[in-house]
Amino acid sequence: MNEELESLNPLLDDNTCIYRVPKRLCELNEKAYTPQVVSIGPMHHGTDKLMPMEAHKRKYLQEFLQRTNANVNDYVRIIKANEDKLCNSYAEDFDLSSDEFVKMILVDAAFITEILLKSKFRNLQSRNDRIFAKPWMIDDIMFDMCLLENQLPFFILEELFTEADISMSSRDNNKPPIIKLIHDFAKDMWDFSKIDDNLDNKCFDRVEHLVDFLSICLVPSESDRPKKTRLGTLTTPRVTVLHQAGVKFKRASKNSLFEIKFNYRSGILEIPCLKVVKETELLFRNLLAFEQCHGSTNCINDFVLLFNLLVKTPKDVDLLVHFGIIEIWLPDSVGVSTLFQSLAKDTSIIPDNFYFAGLVEDMNRYCSTPWHRLKITWSGIYFKHPWAIVSVVAANIIFFLALIQSVCSVIQVVFMKFGVK
Repeated sequence: MNEELESLNPLLDDNTCIYRVPKRLCELNEKAYTPQVVSIGPMHHGTDKLMPMEAHKRKYLQEFLQRTNANVNDYVRIIKANEDKLCNSYAEDFDLSSDEFVKMILVDAAFITEILLKSKFRNLQSRNDRIFAKPWMIDDIMFDMCLLENQLPFFILEELFTEADISMSSRDNNKPPIIKLIHDFAKDMWDFSKIDDNLDNKCFDRVEHLVDFLSICLVPSESDRPKKTRLGTLTTPRVTVLHQAGVKFKRASKNSLFEIKFNYRSGILEIPCLKVVKETELLFRNLLAFEQCHGSTNCINDFVLLFNLLVKTPKDVDLLVHFGIIEIWLPDSVGVSTLFQSLAKDTSIIPDNFYFAGLVEDMNRYCSTPWHRLKITWSGIYFKHPWAIVSVVAANIIFFLALIQSVCSVIQVVFMKFGVK
């Protein structure tokens, strides 16, 4: 028994931050977690379909070494010194020797750095660059870099970049910090995600990797989150029903996706703009996977749950498009409604710590008042057919005419009784 216990793998290290996506998540859409053109790190290293990119990666390493005027051994020394920490960053073991592992880290780190530099400084792109000369290829690479299983720890990128002596251009010789390059890279990729322009507004003391960076950018800091409120029930009327109840929709001016606010008195629901592209699912799935594996927050989980409540049908999407809250870069609005239904299938609710608990309670309270319930009922019964409005108006006219006739008859009887002519 002792031998069996000693042979067990140890618990995850404090440095562990890169995980294999659980099978239950992969079953929903495996492609959203799987690199299509390039492997970064050990989890997909050596995959047959990704091997054609290895030659490009080695070419970028060569350019990186030439650009930095450094000896490859200087970078190998840095990686060797951090080898244990690097290995512990991954949640599983891998079949690579020490030399193979160090070589892989160096090649992949140089490749990422060159991608970041060339994305920011176009003058660094050579005419015969076989990646940036093909828009489809650089797009595929960028999205592969945002997959949870396809990451390098940020600290090694930072150490290697700090060691590098890089000249940006003849006019600007100042080398920006790599966190700034990653910020600009993410902003160009996910402009719909409202990446904060001001790096000082976020805490980047310990960025784990690119997926973690995106999470930090999108999720409000602890001090900016609402006070914990227990959620009674995870249900609220969808967008079209809210509209029928008299809720007025407004595109929020603030950048954060989480700046969703409802004013009970005015009935105004403010929602920031969300641009939905074909890669939106990829982003949210990997952010959700990171939340579930790393356990640092459940904010993305709660955002997906809320949108799944609000957006149930294409009509809900169309209404939000009308108010400028959703921008669709998909063939139709059906894809948006099914997107959040699919994302929500493997989310979970923590009633004591649901980010939008107060918002949901206020919207439910608003729609439960008698007058708003009546408006919902009338909208549901009478206004499904275009002739229903005419019918309602005609019925009201007949009702008031009958009422007037009845009042006149009563008055006439009273006058006759008292002999008034």
